[in-house]
Amino acid sequence: MLSKQKIDWAIYAAFVILIMLAPLAMDTFWLNRVAKYLVYGMLGTAVALSWGYAGILNLGQGLFFGAGAYMLAMSLKLASTTSLQQGSDKPVPDFMLWNAEPGAPTELCCITKASFLWLPFQSQWFGVAMGLILPVLLATVLGTIVFRKRIAGVFVSIITLALVLLVRLVVIDSQPVTNGFNGLTDLGWFNVFGLEFDPYVTATYYLVAVSLSLVLVGVRLLVETRAGIVLQAVRDDQNRARYLGFDVPAYQTFFFAVSAAIAGVAGMLYVIVSEFASPTFMDLSFSITMVVWAAVGGRSSVLGACIGAILINVISATVSETEGFAEAWKAIIGLIFVLVVLYLPRGLAGLAHDFVDRFVARKSSPSGQTIGVTGASSQAAE
Repeated sequence: MLSKQKIDWAIYAAFVILIMLAPLAMDTFWLNRVAKYLVYGMLGTAVALSWGYAGILNLGQGLFFGAGAYMLAMSLKLASTTSLQQGSDKPVPDFMLWNAEPGAPTELCCITKASFLWLPFQSQWFGVAMGLILPVLLATVLGTIVFRKRIAGVFVSIITLALVLLVRLVVIDSQPVTNGFNGLTDLGWFNVFGLEFDPYVTATYYLVAVSLSLVLVGVRLLVETRAGIVLQAVRDDQNRARYLGFDVPAYQTFFFAVSAAIAGVAGMLYVIVSEFASPTFMDLSFSITMVVWAAVGGRSSVLGACIGAILINVISATVSETEGFAEAWKAIIGLIFVLVVLYLPRGLAGLAHDFVDRFVARKSSPSGQTIGVTGASSQAAE
């Protein structure tokens, strides 16, 4: 007998198979492009976990994405032989000389700054580790402070929004060290035991696709655990969860940190695929766009938010490159978002879940009367 859970896992399997077979029908240009869309899908999953399941509307998700991106980009910058400061006895980025203050001893300036910040990133795996540790650390500290003080709702959104803007300003103002507005470019390729991941080869695409598949399955299994069920109870009624003896801030902080970790991994993968890191990753508009992805796909669905992110970016790219719509594509995307909010408040995933419910009820019920009762019960539960 078919069950809703089996159908859900079958849909997950179909999606994974689809993205694994996609390279068979794509050239190198689209291979790289779709890999970026899959990274956005991972971001949509991170937003769904924090917003849809934890009830935490994070408007600063770009902070964790940018942190992961910059950490790996620093290592890949030092791995590029064409972007190092020539003549120095230590590997430091070339832009440090360009951004040195007039009249300052440039060589000493470069080496001093590199000693404290850049030199550990000579190890690529240090960059990978920091790309995961830094977002988790930031989320844990922020979550501990915010949730222990029982700050909730729109106030959490405002705090995360302010924090991402603050960090963005710090990155831009620290131009001698971070290259400011220009970001980190001319990066080397990611290397794993001698295998180099050229952004335009199939291996790099599969690195992203496999990572996304593991994240999707991992998050789905996580939200079905006892901790995930408690988290959803916290989302629905924090006071009731407290009265039942659950440590509400601990659950919120843990899942907030997991969401940050996923965003950090997405940031590192984006750097591998696009070969740059930029402070635009921490723009407010980008973080809000992530929320739109999750809302369109379905914030209470891990796979729905992922597909929503991919779908919105495919539509954005297609419309923006179509003659006659190049100037109006943002308005079109905004219109799609408004229509979804008005007529599909649970997103595309909600529509799919309704279809699955009807299908399961039809298969499991011998008479139309039972189907009607089942449908009425489902509506009442919603």
